[in-house]
Amino acid sequence: MRSLAFPALALSALAYLTPHAPAAPLDDPTIVAIFDAANTFDVETGQLALQRSHTKAVRELAQQFIHDHQAVRQQGRDLAKQLAVTPTPPKDFALARQHAEAMKELRSKSGAEFDRAYVAHEITYHQAVLDAVTGTLLPAIKNPELKAFVEKVGPAFQGHLEAAKQLQKRLTA
Repeated sequence: MRSLAFPALALSALAYLTPHAPAAPLDDPTIVAIFDAANTFDVETGQLALQRSHTKAVRELAQQFIHDHQAVRQQGRDLAKQLAVTPTPPKDFALARQHAEAMKELRSKSGAEFDRAYVAHEITYHQAVLDAVTGTLLPAIKNPELKAFVEKVGPAFQGHLEAAKQLQKRLTA
């Protein structure tokens, strides 16, 4: 089964580099907004999984992701406040549009089909986050405290990716 097309964070971050528009530099306020949105959106997909899934393992994964992403989001917001950085979403925020599309697609599914789609989405999403963080966001961060924070939470995203892959194997076995 093909996963939902949701390399949103990567696309959002890389949207600055498209030949159709002048390249706008990624700055710390924009990176903070992208990072906050990435966590918020995964909380929302997890909440949908709690409502829709009847599979204990899927609900447990969703609950763990919700818990972790809420904590990281709050830590990021606290750091932004401490650093006096006002999160500024990109003007053309592809991440928000793609999240809405993914939620619409997930809402159209039920039962085992929902479970498989949700887990596939989480794999695609977390891989996209990791790719964007390492390839685009980290190199653009100017503030050393912000960079250290983003580097610190990277292993959690990797852990989520691995957990989702393991669950996917169980769901398709």
